[in-house]
Amino acid sequence: MARTSQLPLDLDRVVSAAFAQLEEDGLEGLSMRRLGSRLGVQAPALYWHIGDKAELLGLMAREIYAGAYAAVPQETDWRAWLLAFGRALRIAFAGHRDAARLCAIARGPSDPDIGEHARRIAAPLVALGLNQARALSCEASVISFALGWASFEANGPMHDYLDEMLNFDESFERGLKALVRGFEEMTS
Repeated sequence: MARTSQLPLDLDRVVSAAFAQLEEDGLEGLSMRRLGSRLGVQAPALYWHIGDKAELLGLMAREIYAGAYAAVPQETDWRAWLLAFGRALRIAFAGHRDAARLCAIARGPSDPDIGEHARRIAAPLVALGLNQARALSCEASVISFALGWASFEANGPMHDYLDEMLNFDESFERGLKALVRGFEEMTS
């Protein structure tokens, strides 16, 4: 069903519409054709703003991660920052249908300076005393943990099965704390 609009098509509008499409139809239902229809344009018009669906998924993942980073409060300890980041990621992944799967398959940004991108990602932990390599390793581990956990939570049958055995909130918190405690050795 085509939805026409008088608003000019821009990247923000495309990504916003893609999230709306994701909520309605899930990751399998997100297509350039459907997205174009939602925006009231033919799919080829989208390619003026994005290169392909893989780039679109990457932009969506970047927005999900940005929301998690923005939700982390100012911390004075790297361990507290990582715990807050893990919790924020779990919330961010739960905030959109299929967000964990989307982030797991999304292509990384086409940042021409990967070193600068790595510095930006590591910056919160570097400011709290970790070196860049350790900061990136810790963040990658927390992201992986939250991503895996969110995948279980979003999987209806697996969620229902696990829900009979454990409390998701308590288990996530226990696992996240154990993971962050384990970083003590590598940062000494």
